[in-house]
Amino acid sequence: MKKIIFVIIALVSMSQLSHAQEQGKFRVGMDLGYAMPDGGGGVLIALEPKYNIADNMNIGLRFESAAMAKNITESGISVEAELAASMSYSATFDYYFNSGSSSFAPFLGAGAGYNSLANAKLDIGGVGSGEVKVDGKFGGLVRAGFEAGKFRLAATYNLIGKTDFGDGVEQKNSYFGISLGFYVGGGKWKK
Repeated sequence: MKKIIFVIIALVSMSQLSHAQEQGKFRVGMDLGYAMPDGGGGVLIALEPKYNIADNMNIGLRFESAAMAKNITESGISVEAELAASMSYSATFDYYFNSGSSSFAPFLGAGAGYNSLANAKLDIGGVGSGEVKVDGKFGGLVRAGFEAGKFRLAATYNLIGKTDFGDGVEQKNSYFGISLGFYVGGGKWKK
């Protein structure tokens, strides 16, 4: 418990010392959150190095892993799959609504990239179980949130096409995520 309190105090102290981004600087963010696919749930973790192309805009590369249990639909019957991790690799862009006078910065962002989807492990109640291979897909993301100091809260919708296994069996791959994170580097919002 003492370690947790120490880490919280250290993070709050760091956020008071510096406040966000300046043009021409690099920053790296780390997010942890909850992933909500169709009829399931799981956790997500993301690492995102970024470059500030302007005081209120940046571009980056997002590496995200989401471990989720999803529903697979077969002719209208829903079958729950086991927890499996997928990876996504996306180029991102964020625009911040901040004039440089505050450490609070709402933002909107988008991205596009490749999603390496996890194989589906099925357990059909009493009928049997098995693993189905799933191919990766290109997709996109849209997100909104805010940064306060060095902390970030974001809501992201990952747009990934459905996987069709044939014979009316399909899996929806898109999911909504809510994450809390922090970042290092990037300069200061307040001038």
